[in-house]
Amino acid sequence: MAGKPLRAGISGYGLAGRFFHSRFLKAAGFEVVGVTTKNSERVSQLHEDFPGAVACDTVDELISLGLDLLVVASANVAHAPNAIAGLRAGCAVVVDKPMALSYAQALEIANVAKETGSLLTTFFNRRWDSDALTVKKALAEGVLGNVFRIDSRFERFRPEANPNSWRERFPPSEGGGNLLDLQTHLVSLALDWFGPAQVVYSSVRTIRGLSDDDVVIVLKHDSGVDSYLSGSAIVGAPGPRIRLMGDNGALVISELDKQEPLLRSGINPEFGGWQVDTRTPALLVRGEESVSYEAVPGDYTPFYLQVAEAIRGNGEMPVSIQDALDVAKIIDKAREISIR
Repeated sequence: MAGKPLRAGISGYGLAGRFFHSRFLKAAGFEVVGVTTKNSERVSQLHEDFPGAVACDTVDELISLGLDLLVVASANVAHAPNAIAGLRAGCAVVVDKPMALSYAQALEIANVAKETGSLLTTFFNRRWDSDALTVKKALAEGVLGNVFRIDSRFERFRPEANPNSWRERFPPSEGGGNLLDLQTHLVSLALDWFGPAQVVYSSVRTIRGLSDDDVVIVLKHDSGVDSYLSGSAIVGAPGPRIRLMGDNGALVISELDKQEPLLRSGINPEFGGWQVDTRTPALLVRGEESVSYEAVPGDYTPFYLQVAEAIRGNGEMPVSIQDALDVAKIIDKAREISIR
């Protein structure tokens, strides 16, 4: 990249901030100059990861470092105030998903971006998973014929809830639960693949006694496709990640994307992207016939490469504000009509 590196600050240095945003900011050529954290262990991790970066107590202190980009990777309940502070300070802002706790709150953030002229996007990073990109390839190639349905899942088996996790402990009004977590990804992907949709069925419930941990949503897209979306922490036999069905066969992807396990194991992308194979195996299935289908490598680096170009005045942010609002509206509707 030409010129000085763009200066980025990260609000929050937990799983999202440390293992996702910081790694791909670095791979895209950003300079991580500071984060917000008061946790002594995370301060040590920051100094190990980025020796010159500053650990700040508040987002205002972080912004004062002279940022080109503020990344909001704090707990969900802090997304709106952190994002609005960055936008009003003239920073470009990336908000980890979900953009906000509700459609009304997301709209408030969007209106501040419009008022200030500051750039805003949401980290719907799963659009750059191997499986998501492979679905797009299959749709573009038409290998399945007329596509009419997809099963899309993020299912895990964690029978014991973790009362120390804010995602599992907090009520939805404070950002907890799988509807705001896993389902936000699933809805974002479905809209990206098949376009506008309405919620026709929703079940949002808790099995383990804390916040919602088993969520099923069915979307009917204007394009004619039905999306069956399952986000659950309590499925003993998780289904395939993707089962995309057309009248000429099905695309089946059983495994989850490899990028998160790679990051957790200490393997990081280099400048420009991954240097290891990140493809998730895919199959074309027609009854008893099953053949391998060439998958697309997953890589979140292009998200931040596009953010950098947008900051420099060369194109749009990778996820539009309207996309984030559309997802928030569906999440709200799913909670409203959930069967009791």
